[in-house]
Amino acid sequence: MGIDLVIFDCDGVLVDSEPITSATWVEATDALGLSWTAEEHLEAFRGGKMADVIDAIEAKLGRPVPATFTEDFRARLYERLRSEVKAVPGIVEALDAIASPTCVASNGPRPKMEATLGSTGLLARFEGRIFTAYEVGSFKPEPGLFLHAAETLGADPARCAVIEDSDTGRDAALAAGMHTLLYDVEEAITSFEGSTRFTDMRELPTLLSRL
Repeated sequence: MGIDLVIFDCDGVLVDSEPITSATWVEATDALGLSWTAEEHLEAFRGGKMADVIDAIEAKLGRPVPATFTEDFRARLYERLRSEVKAVPGIVEALDAIASPTCVASNGPRPKMEATLGSTGLLARFEGRIFTAYEVGSFKPEPGLFLHAAETLGADPARCAVIEDSDTGRDAALAAGMHTLLYDVEEAITSFEGSTRFTDMRELPTLLSRL
């Protein structure tokens, strides 16, 4: 059948940003008086959205976070990402070998993606084909972000392949009726029903060729 469009998540799929993000959350929540390990944050919020994290923090605190908390957190995070983030191992080789059109669709805001993709040299590969839930108005696990990307780029959802690394992203891709390939090097995904698991990004072009 062939694939019309390969849709990549960003964090954990293209860029190895999640450990940096989790460590920054630990610093921010420590300052609020909460004990929250990087592992706990990553397990609870991998692939999620900022609002859910803030809600969880405020529930534990029993009060709202400071008015500038989100702005301050993002400023610190983007600073660290620009200086520390690396591309996911094997992703450059994979992108070089994929013949189908590609794009990025993430729950993260555009400035974050521009920081991480820019710092790793990947931004130019997706110029004009970056989709964010903040701009579309649909967050994973809802399928709207993926469906919007497919419609914008003229692709049949049934002929799209989504590359994800979280339960949230998996659910969105399956709900969109798209082929779902799960990069699970950290064994963090709870179910692979209806999807394909892989652990080496260099395997991706071969897996796509079999769809």
